[in-house]
Amino acid sequence: MKKEVVIQLHSQFEGIVHIVSDSGVEFWYARELQEALGYDRWENFKKVIEKAITSCETLGVNVLDHFRDVTKMAKIGFGAERPIEDIMLTRYACYLIAQNGDPRKEQIAFAQTYFAVQTRKQELIEERIRLRERMQARQKLRESETQLSKNIYERGVDDQGFGRIRSKGDAALFGGNTTQAMKSRLGVPDKHPLADFLPTVTIAAKNLATEITNYNVEQHDMYGEPAITGEHILNNTSVRNMLAERGIKPEELPPEEDLKN
Repeated sequence: MKKEVVIQLHSQFEGIVHIVSDSGVEFWYARELQEALGYDRWENFKKVIEKAITSCETLGVNVLDHFRDVTKMAKIGFGAERPIEDIMLTRYACYLIAQNGDPRKEQIAFAQTYFAVQTRKQELIEERIRLRERMQARQKLRESETQLSKNIYERGVDDQGFGRIRSKGDAALFGGNTTQAMKSRLGVPDKHPLADFLPTVTIAAKNLATEITNYNVEQHDMYGEPAITGEHILNNTSVRNMLAERGIKPEELPPEEDLKN
């Protein structure tokens, strides 16, 4: 494909992108995409869309998340208008349409690469956002555990006692699995923190339980390892029960990549 053709097609595809104002989500109208992909008749292009929808269903993806029927008003002459059917398409929907289009068309060949690249870009952005959220959750947990360490040190508990309290809290959160048991279960190296390998929801759960323990230790002026241990177990048990109501068992969630990486 000649360079000037690539530049022209790229400009054409970029020119028909629409943005949902309140969310910033990109979408394309099927009738505008039809023209960009070199299809003269809507009836022929709709068959390609139907194949793409079938592919979406086969992959187990919710069709309505990517193909949304809409009605638009089209001019038919003398200032008159009539309603016509159209479809709002996500980037992924456009990618599936390109994959199911006529490969002999130059526009289809370009679109297959264009939307594949655009989809990968979006995946990388979403992946980075998820990683940032996980790192922020980890930092909050680190801060709340540092505060707990200070609180219990002032109340007669040493570093070894802090380790025991945290492990028993983990056992309550992870259905009887201690910190070491969870590290073995998830394949976490001995000298690495368990929390660095946990998904965001579990890190947030640990943080919530620790924050509650900090609050109650200070509010009720708790003293000594047994009292603080009981409080931390109770809070982790409560958080576990809340997760269980939503069908989440922390010990069954797969590990994530080491945040230190």
